[in-house]
Amino acid sequence: MSAASTSSGHVASLHLHLAEPGAPLSPVRAIELVSGKGIASEPRYFGRRRASTGEPSRRQVSLIEREQIAEHAAALGLERIAPGAVRANIETSGIRLVPLVGRQVQIGSAVLFLYEPRDPCPKMDAVCMGLRERMMNNQQGVLAEVVRSGRIEEGDRITVLAEGEGVSLESKV
Repeated sequence: MSAASTSSGHVASLHLHLAEPGAPLSPVRAIELVSGKGIASEPRYFGRRRASTGEPSRRQVSLIEREQIAEHAAALGLERIAPGAVRANIETSGIRLVPLVGRQVQIGSAVLFLYEPRDPCPKMDAVCMGLRERMMNNQQGVLAEVVRSGRIEEGDRITVLAEGEGVSLESKV
């Protein structure tokens, strides 16, 4: 991922899970995010709560770099992997996400806290056998919490916020 930076990028595509588990993601041009809940029109994860504590789930939005997807496709002998096939809500371009874990990013008018790298699920091997293994060890993007509600559209700039510039997370811990 040589061309990607850790300071800014843009939204390449947006995708929503359908209510049916395992169904292909649906491409959309824009999403509305709600602080502490996730994507407003996301039937699988919006407002989900942890069964053990009743607290809101941290898994609210998933992101992956298109550059990472292209690397996986090339390594597996594929011409490409279709947008949405790796089941991320936001596919990005021009920004490296995993090095930004622990930071906040502004996308459109929303602010997300990137809290951990994603772990691939077995569905990745349905895209192409061997994809799940390639995605191990921080090679499948990141998971994020919505810390400021807002709208995200395809093409929106992704900006890494400086320490103290984002939303205070103290009330979220």
